Amino acid sequence: METTALMPETQENALLTLADVRAAAERIAGQVVRTPTLYSKTLSAITGANIWIKFENLQFTAAYKERGALNALLLLPEEQRQRGVIAASAGNHAQGLSYHGTRLGLPVTIVMPKTTPTVKVMQTEAVGGKVVLEGETFDEAYAYARSMEKQLGLTFVHPFDERNVAAGQGTVALEMLEDAPEIDMLAVPIGGGGLLSGMGTAARGIKPGIGLIGVQAQLFPSMFAKLKHLELPCGGDTLAEGIAVKEPGTFTSSVLGGLVDDVVLVDEPALESALALLLQIEKTVVEGAGAAGLAAVMQNREMFAGRNVGIVLTGANIDTRLLANVLLRDLARSGRLGRLRITLQDRPGALFKVVEEFNRHQVNILEVWHQRIFTSLPAKGLTAEIECEARDREQIDRLVAGLRGKGYDVVQVELG
Repeated sequence: METTALMPETQENALLTLADVRAAAERIAGQVVRTPTLYSKTLSAITGANIWIKFENLQFTAAYKERGALNALLLLPEEQRQRGVIAASAGNHAQGLSYHGTRLGLPVTIVMPKTTPTVKVMQTEAVGGKVVLEGETFDEAYAYARSMEKQLGLTFVHPFDERNVAAGQGTVALEMLEDAPEIDMLAVPIGGGGLLSGMGTAARGIKPGIGLIGVQAQLFPSMFAKLKHLELPCGGDTLAEGIAVKEPGTFTSSVLGGLVDDVVLVDEPALESALALLLQIEKTVVEGAGAAGLAAVMQNREMFAGRNVGIVLTGANIDTRLLANVLLRDLARSGRLGRLRITLQDRPGALFKVVEEFNRHQVNILEVWHQRIFTSLPAKGLTAEIECEARDREQIDRLVAGLRGKGYDVVQVELG
């Protein structure tokens, strides 16, 4: 991993202060869930660090974004409240702003790209937001929202690049350090930077020596590149769509440039493994971005070894089909699921003999595919792909060895 040390300042950043975050905490108290911060004995044993988890996925809209949205709304003058607010978002900010705006009696308009999945539109409308679909990309939706802001006299509430929003997000750190004062390092996901700007400011104000590590998806290293003065490409299908931001905020970049110790990147397999582990160990569902903190600890063990690390499960809004895919892929990586490609002769009983070998090794067959046409084998040959389930990788390895011992050409299909 390439690291270029950032230069943290010991004094509180003047752009955002601990007093701002404390005031936000008083302002939103009783209107958001005070989520628990709990020690994970099992994850600590797995990672070699002492892991404390903040369950922000238990908010009403299943994400921390409510905090900043609510703080910004409560600070609006009465005239602006009556006219209403607008935002461009297809994610958790849309739901948080819609929920609290509606609860407070403010009209809320959310502009989303036309390509937004229907389920996200429905979730936002279900908590009171008026959704406008415009543009093919987020940038086009954002531009349209800004034009509506001016035309209709609405107030734009930015998802991250705004002082009052960041102050609201910082209340997460206040609660964490109150519940677990032994925490001496935070690993916090970065998209636009609002969460870490707020949390980092609050944490450093309370514990000046606390370690602050930002986490970004490897496919979207925007803040990583900006703070380290690098030119890196941004784009791709990341599991952590909640932090897939191509352009970090101007305000948040200024705050974080003098605050964080380092920013690390996590790859897609690490995100998938962390998400699956949280479900298996903590019995809690998170979205890809919500697993980024744990993924960073697992992928950078030396950096976090022996430290009391606080991670935030930032949200739980993940498509159920995607969640199923991630869990099945994790089973494949761990060796619990396998797919074997076996070359056979096209004659009666050929597949039966192979199935007998699966039975002898007590490996369960899930799916079978025959391929006779689209193959480079002779006309009398075929391939059979068999998806199977075992206790562990060693059991499948023994099956493969048994099949090869009986003369079969067997290839294990690996997961990328």
